[in-house]
Amino acid sequence: MQAPGFSADWYRAVTEFAHGTPAWVHSVAEIGTDAGLLLFAALFVAGWWRARVRDSREMGLALLAPVAVVAAYLVSEVSKSFLREERPCRAVAGALNIAECPSVGDWSFPSNHATIAAASAAAIVVTWRAMAPLVLPLAVVMAFSRVFVGVHYPHDVAAGFVVGVVVAPLVALVAVRLVAVLVTSLRGVGAGAVLLGRPPVVEGPPSPAVGGGMPAAGAAVTSPDVMAGSGPVPPRRG
Repeated sequence: MQAPGFSADWYRAVTEFAHGTPAWVHSVAEIGTDAGLLLFAALFVAGWWRARVRDSREMGLALLAPVAVVAAYLVSEVSKSFLREERPCRAVAGALNIAECPSVGDWSFPSNHATIAAASAAAIVVTWRAMAPLVLPLAVVMAFSRVFVGVHYPHDVAAGFVVGVVVAPLVALVAVRLVAVLVTSLRGVGAGAVLLGRPPVVEGPPSPAVGGGMPAAGAAVTSPDVMAGSGPVPPRRG
């Protein structure tokens, strides 16, 4: 696969700018992707812990988050093996890559790092929407860093991002019906209850009284009940 010309031009512009930044920026950009993935992993664990006191569907989504990321990664990796786009750090003349260029045969399109970052963020948002302002911008920065360090074209990371945000939520939302049933069953077992927790018990409404304000059948009858339901007692006639 041949990279489009506009993407190669953008790649040159970004990497030339990156090359002129301080050394500490280079270091942050190189380790930023891995650091971001560690944060996503921590949020997967936090999402599981949070779901222990929620319903089976929410626990199912929390458990499926890493599975959905793996599914998105596999789609990306299989696509790379068929499309076989050369890395820009080898294909672009005079490339100014900061990171070491991956070995020959490690294809460029789509970006696995961008896919994993986007899939992780999307899976977390499906499970825990409040995290969206944190994880989505982080995923964008992580994806862009792959262009910044010179190992991907812009269209590589854009495609990888799309794969991640589409595949991961789709897998999670399709599979959660089955997983929720399994979670409900396992929560009734000792070890399952420990790992998956139990949702809070929702108390039902009080039993309605039988017409006239009298208690339902089987309920204890007290003097106030009788007095309230019968009104004043008429005097007896001799």
